[in-house]
Amino acid sequence: MTALAKTPPVQNREISTAALLDRLADHAGQPLVFSYDGRDVLPGYHVTEVKSGFFDALDCGGNPENWRETFIQLWDIPPQPGQDFMRVGKFVAIMRKVSDRVAYDGDAKLTFEISDGLGPIQIMRATEIEAGADAVRVALAPRPSSCKPRDRWLELDAPVGQGGCGGAKAQGQAREKAQACCG
Repeated sequence: MTALAKTPPVQNREISTAALLDRLADHAGQPLVFSYDGRDVLPGYHVTEVKSGFFDALDCGGNPENWRETFIQLWDIPPQPGQDFMRVGKFVAIMRKVSDRVAYDGDAKLTFEISDGLGPIQIMRATEIEAGADAVRVALAPRPSSCKPRDRWLELDAPVGQGGCGGAKAQGQAREKAQACCG
C-alpha cells in the first residue's frame, strides 16, 4: 500500500476534488475519517449529497468573478450498532456514481458542508490528507471569507515565480485595479 505524504495545512490551500480522489485511490479498504472542530466525524457519518455549480459574481471592487465549485455534504451522525467509518472505496464509488450523472470539474474549488442535522451547516475546506496504518484522515477547516481585490493585491507583492505577476508596469496596473474595494 502506498503511503500518502502529509499535506501541510496552508492558509489559502485548496485541495481539489481530483487531488482528493487521487490521494485516496490506493487506500480503498481503509476507513475514511474526516476531522473538524478538533474532533473526528462520528462513524455513522453519511454523504448526503454532492453538488456541482458554476458561479458568476461581482466582488466588492466591482470586478466580475466566476468559478466552478463542488460541494460534498456530510451528515455527522452516530453509527448504527456495529457500524464503522465509511471505507475509502465506498466514498470513491459515491463520487464515481455522481460523476456519471452530474458533471463536475475535478479541478474546481472543493467545499464540504457538514452538520449533525440539528445545528447549522458549517462550510469547510480540506486542508490536509494523511494515510496512516488505521485510516485515511482528511482534515477540514472553516472556509474563511476573503476580499478578492485585497487577495490580488497581496498576491502581487509575492516575488515573481511565487504568485506574483511579471514586470513592474503590469504589476502597477494590476495593483491599481485590485486596490478598488467597497470597504
